[in-house]
Amino acid sequence: MSSNSESVHEQKSEPPTNKDGLNYQQQHKSSSTFNSREEYLEHELQIMDPKRWRPNWPFKDYRFELEDTIPAMAATIGKVVMVGAIATTFATSLGLEESFILENVRYELIIAAFFIILFSGFLLPTANLAGTHGPLIPIIPIVVAAGGHPMAFGLLIGALGLILAVSKGGSMLANLTSKGVCGGLLLYLGFVGTASQVDKLFKWANDIGMAHIAFVVIFCTIILYALLEHWRKRWLAIPLSCSLGGIIAFAMGAPFEFQTGPGLPNMNPMYWWGDNTGWMLGLPTLESFVVVLPFAILAVAMWSPDFLGHKVFQKINYPERTEKVQMNIDDTMTSASIRQTFGSLLGGANFTSSWGTYIVPAAIAKRPIPAGALVTALFCIIAALWGYPMDLAIWEPVLCVALVVGVFIPLLEAGMEMTREGKTTQSAAIVVFSSVLVNPAFGWSLTMLLDNLGLIGCKDRSANLTKMNRWILPSIMFVVLTGVMALVGLLPGIPALISGLN
Repeated sequence: MSSNSESVHEQKSEPPTNKDGLNYQQQHKSSSTFNSREEYLEHELQIMDPKRWRPNWPFKDYRFELEDTIPAMAATIGKVVMVGAIATTFATSLGLEESFILENVRYELIIAAFFIILFSGFLLPTANLAGTHGPLIPIIPIVVAAGGHPMAFGLLIGALGLILAVSKGGSMLANLTSKGVCGGLLLYLGFVGTASQVDKLFKWANDIGMAHIAFVVIFCTIILYALLEHWRKRWLAIPLSCSLGGIIAFAMGAPFEFQTGPGLPNMNPMYWWGDNTGWMLGLPTLESFVVVLPFAILAVAMWSPDFLGHKVFQKINYPERTEKVQMNIDDTMTSASIRQTFGSLLGGANFTSSWGTYIVPAAIAKRPIPAGALVTALFCIIAALWGYPMDLAIWEPVLCVALVVGVFIPLLEAGMEMTREGKTTQSAAIVVFSSVLVNPAFGWSLTMLLDNLGLIGCKDRSANLTKMNRWILPSIMFVVLTGVMALVGLLPGIPALISGLN
């Protein structure tokens, strides 16, 4: 959505309308009037007219459908797993007890639910849910070793992200990224993610002395996914595959038991930031902010390729004339930054990014962001208070299968779709190569620079770019990112320039 159209939406006071003067309610039709369920869902996407920074009401501006439960389920599973991974990494590095992990994950689920409702479900319906910044997990031990404070880290990420969102830097960088670069990113993320989950499932099966279970679960998942593709019911892949994986594993003798009972986390921020409670770190000092500054810059710089991949995936799966309901990168950065700021002040362990385990299944199901967002918030609250669903969500036969069929295989498919025409394969190959060398943020910034200079990819596209877009902005992005990575020791074989990090 362009800035001009955004400003027009902000100035309107009447109900949203299309060019014929009809609002969403007037254009809505019963699903029985369409030839197929897919036609009905595509029509719903085309008639919505979301409003920015004004209330968007359920049933008035959008409706709930059965398909909304699928991305909500995937998102809740992903949230439990990813926040658990961050909390575990912090707890291990800081020497905190295991009880800290469970209680903070529950706390974060409730915090996430509040901001999901406020932004994606109500005030910014084109902002994807603020999820978890997975690529930061391996950096956390380095941050702790350098003396970094979780609150200082989170507050700086929120502040820098808000600056980027207000300046519309996120959408600007997305516009500078060609199809080849974006397709290569999707291919890399899809392949690496699929391989990691398959390896994780086999490791779990080996640890319990039943390696054959992993093979059977994956084989049956492949057959089911192929059938759902054939029947054009791929949006059902997550619940059916998770159920299949869990039932097969349990039937073949894999151990499982519910351990997390109902409960409520400590909701007092002073508890979490006490000297002898919660994080046991107290409040951050000015030095704490200085230490984590380069890490915060890196975290926010890594948002753009992440957000871009999610929006492109929506574009590929949505029909024509649905630009208004597609994810807005700057709005997503705004909501993620605000959610990060308050989450850190409250004592949560999460570091935000665009919520991939929500947006990918939602795009496949052809559903807009707000309806599924509210269902996700409900599921997060249920999981936090009930407790038992958290055990099921992190059980490997359920978790690994959900991430593979719900996120990583669709990313692979989207990447191949984007790189099948023209000279996009050149850029895609380079971005994969350079991402393997360091990480996706490095691969994206380097390949975007080479692509925009015309050294690879489509030469005509490069020739039509302005000097600013051809080399000035891409060069600045590459230099800043690479410089920060060098400072914190993320360039392979090169010691950290900041003493004490390596």
